[in-house]
Amino acid sequence: MIGLGSSKVVAEIATKGTEPLAAVLRMLVGYGGSVIDTWPRDTKNDEGVGKVLANPNLNEKLFVTTKIDQRGKEAGLAQFRLTQHLYEREVIDLAQIFSLIDVDTQWPTLQDLKATGDARFIGVTVSQYELYPNLENFLTKEKPDFIQLNYSITERRAEERLLPMAQDLGIAVLINRPFMNGVYFRRLEGRAVPEWAAEFDCESWAQFSLKYILAHPAVTCVLTETSNPRHMQENALTAFGRYPDAAARNRMRSLISNI
Repeated sequence: MIGLGSSKVVAEIATKGTEPLAAVLRMLVGYGGSVIDTWPRDTKNDEGVGKVLANPNLNEKLFVTTKIDQRGKEAGLAQFRLTQHLYEREVIDLAQIFSLIDVDTQWPTLQDLKATGDARFIGVTVSQYELYPNLENFLTKEKPDFIQLNYSITERRAEERLLPMAQDLGIAVLINRPFMNGVYFRRLEGRAVPEWAAEFDCESWAQFSLKYILAHPAVTCVLTETSNPRHMQENALTAFGRYPDAAARNRMRSLISNI
């Protein structure tokens, strides 16, 4: 239910080494989490990811995703093959088309990779409202195993059409930007979490947004960005305890809308 969106911590491997990534993954796995969402950046950093993923205490416990962001069939396939090599994995759990880039070309490639067993599941991603119409159009023609999109207590437009559509179609949903890449925390700086949040076992602003997201029946997993194991622990704990009901979610929306 809670996963790691690994862009920041992976990008820091070249300067800080692999331990920060390994530490947050150990914390995630310790609380029963498994999803690490990745995006190929450069060979040096991705080699570091592979070393962490090969750790025997993590290897079989992780659900590893990757993305294709290239144009052209050969370039997209080559990117996927390089990821397999660098991650030291014959099978990638989920292969996705990043931001629907060259989707008409790359989608058949992903279908082939699933058919050959190189990818267990396939999907597409968006992280901005401007791509919502494109994603909706794609879902009228194809049925991916997963979609990934931005959604939070502060970015709620996915509730209108895409989340109900995914639920109706039986498509798993990964959520990115649960904290608006940090903007959410800056807006709430200096404010205390309302006492009534304890009614659904919420102790922090991070858990406030995560509880709201996870209470939506269409959501499969929320990807949280952190290089701090304590923050990952706080995020992972959101998966336990009570969740806000419809009335509580209305109260949460009202509070955030007035801040």
